Amino acid sequence: MARNRQRKLAGKQGSSSARLKTPSQKRDISPEQQPPIFSLEYLQKDYCVTVCQVQDQAKFAIRLRKLSEMTWKEIKSAPRHGLGHEKISRNSIQESIPSHITDDVTFLAFRFSGMKPMVGYRSGRIFYVIWLDKDFTLYDHGS
Repeated sequence: MARNRQRKLAGKQGSSSARLKTPSQKRDISPEQQPPIFSLEYLQKDYCVTVCQVQDQAKFAIRLRKLSEMTWKEIKSAPRHGLGHEKISRNSIQESIPSHITDDVTFLAFRFSGMKPMVGYRSGRIFYVIWLDKDFTLYDHGS
């Protein structure tokens, strides 16, 4: 009887994993026509969401949600200080750049709380957030 239960569970586990695969239709669509996926995998300690004020943490979450409702094409056409983004020169960044980020990577900044930028880079649909510049110390904001 216990063996029958194990077989039934094993069958259910196998079928549930099939439902978690990316639909083939999504894989055939250009990343520009899909919403971004946000990764905090490389978020730097001194610029992490955990060192932000509670209000900024909430606004960060809300901004990610709003951006997730747009396609990359829509984001590119949005105002840079609104829901759009702007390029940040690698030379203007005043913190050390994580070693996995190669010289050809373009940094982008989105505003997450007022004018406070989240800076990272894009790879396909994924935007890797590296810094939350809550106190405007990451790069020169004058230009």
